[in-house]
Amino acid sequence: MTQGTDLLTGSGTPEPRLTAELLLCHAVRCERTYLYAHPERELREVEWIHYGRWLHERMQGKPLQYITKKQEFYGRPFAVSPDVLIPRPETELLIETVVKRRPDAGTIVDVGTGSGAIAITLALELGVSVMATDISSAALRVAGANAVFLQARVGFVAADLLTPIADASIEVVVSNPPYVSLTDRESMQREVRDWEPHLALFAGPDGLDIYRRLFPEAWRVLKPGGLLALELGCGLADSASAFAADWQNVEIAADLAGIPRVLSCEKPS
Repeated sequence: MTQGTDLLTGSGTPEPRLTAELLLCHAVRCERTYLYAHPERELREVEWIHYGRWLHERMQGKPLQYITKKQEFYGRPFAVSPDVLIPRPETELLIETVVKRRPDAGTIVDVGTGSGAIAITLALELGVSVMATDISSAALRVAGANAVFLQARVGFVAADLLTPIADASIEVVVSNPPYVSLTDRESMQREVRDWEPHLALFAGPDGLDIYRRLFPEAWRVLKPGGLLALELGCGLADSASAFAADWQNVEIAADLAGIPRVLSCEKPS
């Protein structure tokens, strides 16, 4: 593990010791407590091979989650791959917002579901069936596998935003849409820029392209009084709020870092 930590440190990888431990656990298929409880444990040849390969991949910038193929979200394990964004802790605020504002929602659509983390979590937390859309068939395969593993009632549809949904038939539309400006591409962390799917990251020169399309689409499919809840990109709260001018009960919630992170609003009754 010391050797792995030194290699990661030399490559400028963040949290080198923790990363080395997690990759070693992945190679040995054990928990971190096992490593400390069995310092005398020697790796088998195949474990050395896996550990070395994964260290090299992490040194090249590949996110840890894509190496281990998993990420926790809202206390549940989700499978991830380079076909989907890695679920972030700040997105859990989107779940909390929907649960708080619509605890009895019957019809929910998650737009751009990716790994399915939002749709699956809402289905399990609220005990309802959820519909999820994504334009990427590869992402839908990942999300579908997660729904089966976690036994969530989620139906998946290959679609661009809300195109297949009937008018005024939905109670909640929720989404963590692409919101990164193309002008910010070169300044992004290499783990994100070089590895996560650009289709799920970038939204035109100002980061607002999907918001521009999603607000009128949500207005079309939501029942009167229906809720729209969206994750916000950093610095986009004011711009996104402008699209909600005709909506009512507009709220913006900040994440633990104090950054405006979730916008929620209702279609007038």
